[in-house]
Amino acid sequence: MLTLISPAKLNLFLHITGRRADGYHTLQTLFQLLDYGDALTFAASETLSLQPGLPGVASEDNLVLRAARLLQRQTGCDKGAKITLDKRLPLGGGIGGGSSNAATALLALNQLWNLRLTLDQLAALGLQLGADVPVFVRGRSAWAEGVGETLRPVALPERNYLILVPPCQVSTALIFSQQALTRNSSAITMAAFLREGGRNDCETVVRLLYPEVAYALDWLSNFSPARMTGTGACVFASFTERSAAEAVLRQCPEGYRGFVARGVSESPVHAALGIATEGF
Repeated sequence: MLTLISPAKLNLFLHITGRRADGYHTLQTLFQLLDYGDALTFAASETLSLQPGLPGVASEDNLVLRAARLLQRQTGCDKGAKITLDKRLPLGGGIGGGSSNAATALLALNQLWNLRLTLDQLAALGLQLGADVPVFVRGRSAWAEGVGETLRPVALPERNYLILVPPCQVSTALIFSQQALTRNSSAITMAAFLREGGRNDCETVVRLLYPEVAYALDWLSNFSPARMTGTGACVFASFTERSAAEAVLRQCPEGYRGFVARGVSESPVHAALGIATEGF
């Protein structure tokens, strides 16, 4: 039996630089992995199963099972696994819970089933499941371009983050369908971001459509500069001291919740499985 922490991520900024002919948006972002996430347990079994299911998510749409079945199809593997999910991350939060779960399933089952696929092969499979899956397969905080699949590992200064969870779920498809969404941000370099900062191009549209997110951003900004991650709904702020982040969390507005996590350069999944992540 193997239990792994499937980490959340933050987008420290998110610029949308264009739109491809196939409808996918090109972007630049900086993925910060966290030391907090869902817990996934894997045990050998003759059949493939996942317990418990997620409310409102059909079994065939669950990314953990989709990842496992994709791995079976691509390798011809007929082994099974009993997978148990302890869901701690919010759905529709923009912190990569589903994508991280899918990547964790690919990595864990690759070892459990002794398939010996490389990280390159697993990342290619992960991209079929979602644009954010490859960064979790690679297992490093990273600068990302393209649709999120062109990755460069980055060692970021250690910070503590307060992640605030508004009482709503944001539809990524709805946000990317909005005419008002910025789609022509100029490309920047990593040095320029580290020197001057960046923004989240989705934030203006999300503020208009989801007042709960707007309130969270405004409230958290009273304590430290706040930003939305992904397409929301979660917002975050960084703190030098964990105790300071925890003190702000204790003042969390009614109806909202949150957690404090530490930014990490290496995924806890890779550390637990002994998978080298240097150099992609």
